[in-house]
Amino acid sequence: MDDQAYVCAREAMVEFQLRRRGIADEGVLAAMGALPRELFVPPELADSAYDDCALPIGEEQTISQPYMVALMSELLAPHAGMQVLEVGTGSGYGAAVLAAMGAQVVSLERHAALASAARARLETLGLGERVRIIVGDGTEGWTPEAPYEGIIVTAAVKALSGAWWEQLAPAGRIVAPVGTRSLQMLTVSRAIGSERLIWQIEACVFVPLIGTGGFSE
Repeated sequence: MDDQAYVCAREAMVEFQLRRRGIADEGVLAAMGALPRELFVPPELADSAYDDCALPIGEEQTISQPYMVALMSELLAPHAGMQVLEVGTGSGYGAAVLAAMGAQVVSLERHAALASAARARLETLGLGERVRIIVGDGTEGWTPEAPYEGIIVTAAVKALSGAWWEQLAPAGRIVAPVGTRSLQMLTVSRAIGSERLIWQIEACVFVPLIGTGGFSE
């Protein structure tokens, strides 16, 4: 496809895959309508970048389906200046959406090659100053820049890491797919005082999060 075809595909994605499925956050819609998703997939898959599905990006990882990126972003409710921890950088697309909405993102990725490629993409798009990508175990979070108003987990977990709860700001929220390797439930979790509240949103399937508090290899 040429540049204009990508623009048309992006507009169709926003209208038919997002808005008509109930995504209502105009900030999310605007960010995903502006970001060139074709830059976040392998070159041979560029023409499939706006398909209604996840796509492989190497290292047995994927870029999530556009609808799922939008839904998770909307559930996180990002705003300008919000401090966000992302667990699982992947291609960098999710971080780019949050950064385009004004959030400051610390993103953890265990694959150095994916982290390096994501940094380059974000720099090219002028979003490098809003996203710090760190190679490390996402299940441990990142204490130096805690607390976080929002934590978004882009891989399947058996349970929410204790480190994430410790690094979450009061009244902050965690958006994560929780379940087994084969099937998860997208959840939104908040700590209100000493109580932890969890809302189940919908069933989903993500690649597993590998780490000390996640799944084994």
